[in-house]
Amino acid sequence: MKELLENIIKGIVKNPDLVKIVEYTNDDEIVFEIHVDPHDVGQIIGKDGRTIKSINTLLTAAKKDENTKFLLKVIR
Repeated sequence: MKELLENIIKGIVKNPDLVKIVEYTNDDEIVFEIHVDPHDVGQIIGKDGRTIKSINTLLTAAKKDENTKFLLKVIR
């Protein structure tokens, strides 16, 4: 999942070399911290959060375990 998320994010941002994703588990969900250039944060979140919600939907569709939940955090 981390590789899929990284590929999606790198395709959206203007500075793909600065993309860093940290993955960890918190209770019953997998948390992805997305670190990008501060100028790219708006591209990741999108208008009214539509882009980040769409990315979450893609990850949910690609997951193998039905009970897995994802939390995406964009770090400035």
